[in-house]
Amino acid sequence: MSPLAIGPLTVDPPVVLAPMAGITNAPFRRLCRAFGPGGLYVSEMITARGVAERNDKTLRLARFAADEPVRSIQLYGTEPAAVGEAAHFLVAEEAADHIDLNFGCPVAKVTRKGGGAALPVHRALFRAIVAAAVGSAGAVPVTVKLRIGVDDGLHTFLDAGRIAEAEGAAAVALHARTAAQHYSGQADWSAIARLREAVATVPVLGNGDIWRAADALAMMAATGCDGVVVGRGCLGRPWLFRDLALAFAGEPVPPAPRLGEVAGVLSRHARLLADWVTEPVAVRDVRKHVGWYLHGYPVGSDVRRRLTATQTIDALDAELLRLDPDLEVLPGADAQPRGKTSGPVRVTLPVGWLATADDPDPVVADDLEAVSGG
Repeated sequence: MSPLAIGPLTVDPPVVLAPMAGITNAPFRRLCRAFGPGGLYVSEMITARGVAERNDKTLRLARFAADEPVRSIQLYGTEPAAVGEAAHFLVAEEAADHIDLNFGCPVAKVTRKGGGAALPVHRALFRAIVAAAVGSAGAVPVTVKLRIGVDDGLHTFLDAGRIAEAEGAAAVALHARTAAQHYSGQADWSAIARLREAVATVPVLGNGDIWRAADALAMMAATGCDGVVVGRGCLGRPWLFRDLALAFAGEPVPPAPRLGEVAGVLSRHARLLADWVTEPVAVRDVRKHVGWYLHGYPVGSDVRRRLTATQTIDALDAELLRLDPDLEVLPGADAQPRGKTSGPVRVTLPVGWLATADDPDPVVADDLEAVSGG
């Protein structure tokens, strides 16, 4: 499989970790990178306005670990000037190596202001934001993350892909669902193929329903895309990046790990979090990961309750040692969805949004804090 070129960056294997709010912090990125060192690991989404106004919480989210070989971050914004200022700051002050623009978020708090997946409806505003980011980032590559569109009646991805390409984006990624789908149903990989045909000069990345390494190979074969973006599939399964590297190299992929190995990775995840924040914060944060790590293993709800009730890392480790290390995942469970499964929904748009598609101005200013991913 050919390496992925995103401007001056070489991503080999051609695999990108999708930003996920509250998930893809520096400890989780380090854990994933330990399994698949050649991929591109994007941080949590931050808002352009938060960066432009030097909001403390936003800047904390923008922190990178000292050992990160590529500093990659996702930026959300509806105001070209704020996006340009944020891109300049991230490159000049945070030494970012890659900026991804979020136009895929389906959350109502974002779309009701014309942001996320709603923004490509306004083509002039979309163009201005991409141009502002590319112009301010200089030699640092800027990529664009899209959804198919608002709903089945309003697809925006082909126009948006062409505009992003024309304005200098280094790659375009498509989560092959509409905003109305949220995270429900199946991703429409045929849309990725159509985008690959429409965008001629920059890489196209596919996102949606990559639960196992075989899914990534199938997506690339079916669509001709240049790389894959992995989101929910790696929740509780950071070793998916090892599996992807092996699959792309034509090597055998090992079976799903036994529970003892899973427990060891969960313990390491918790300790990485504790080193990054504090132990009490880490113990609380890791609770949401417990169900994902144990997904498909026949351990019972009482085990999950004990693990999520622990108050220290040592107590968590003690509970993990009580697990049967030889338990195997139930057949097919490693291919089941993880994380968000909500939808379909009615997408909330600003009043008159569809009637003013050529208006170059945002409706409401950006929020200070990040909300979600795409």
